[in-house]
Amino acid sequence: MRRTLIAGGLALLLLATACEESRRSGPPAAAGSPTASRQDPEQVERTLASLRKIDDLPMYEMTYDGDYDPTAGLAGSTPPSPFGCSLFAALADRERPLFARNFDWEPNPALVLRTDPPDGYASISLVDISYLGVSADPTGDRRLLDAPLLPFDGMNERGLAVGLAADDGARAEPVPGLPAVGSVRILRLVLDSAATVDEAVAVFRRYNLDFDGGPPLHYLLADATGASAVVEFVDGKLSVDRRQGPWQALTNVPAVGVPDRELRQDHRYGVLARELDRTGGVVDAAGALRLLNAVRQSHTRWSVTYGLRSGEVRVVTAGGGTRDYRLPMSD
Repeated sequence: MRRTLIAGGLALLLLATACEESRRSGPPAAAGSPTASRQDPEQVERTLASLRKIDDLPMYEMTYDGDYDPTAGLAGSTPPSPFGCSLFAALADRERPLFARNFDWEPNPALVLRTDPPDGYASISLVDISYLGVSADPTGDRRLLDAPLLPFDGMNERGLAVGLAADDGARAEPVPGLPAVGSVRILRLVLDSAATVDEAVAVFRRYNLDFDGGPPLHYLLADATGASAVVEFVDGKLSVDRRQGPWQALTNVPAVGVPDRELRQDHRYGVLARELDRTGGVVDAAGALRLLNAVRQSHTRWSVTYGLRSGEVRVVTAGGGTRDYRLPMSD
């Protein structure tokens, strides 16, 4: 799955990985105690050296060189409540399906992370690195080597995108025999291994989601074929609402099994629904960002659009800074 990822018009070659050596080496034993890294010392050095500040949010970007264990300390911890977010997938144009979201939360440092694991799909994701214990200046902090474990939204090289939002009334009853995974960590498992919405839903079904220590969440998925779904928990059980029209949206109210007229009573959902109805579910990146701006809140930290077939990613931070990326797509 080796891919070249290009950011902001500047070609940044994703550094080559010595796969067998990284599998043999354990996580580096050094300050910061990363648990996920399966990199050799040279890969660690190249990863940390790739860190660049790109916005005064502060927001950084980093290319992860080498392998990591996405199941390290599997259940992990979930950030505290609540997230307030707005997400939608505009899917009517099958040549240019698009996924977009606002992440509304605390003024924490963030990271645009490029990963390309030897046994998984390359992806671009956004991470709130405060949950790694990292400060506003993370230069040289080895805890960044655990950044793959906490994607808050992202897209992989197959055009599968996923994002999360708080759903305060949800509860997840454990299914006997399934391993537990943190409710943010599940996004990494999806991005690394799922090419379609159906495959992503199957990943969710293989785990018990752990909401302890943080908000219950629900999720919006979309892929390059124009499929989408909301995954959430109803009466303790995982439930899936697949797209029935040219778009699908999600805010912070339960969506599965809820009539559309009730969903539209939520202000942000109503704004998204009216505009997506007006356009028939056809929205380009510029239009998507205008729509996200219409539902932004005082604590919106970033807005992002993902082109599910083009691989184009545009990130706009709270301060108005814009950064463009391109993820080469695979069939």
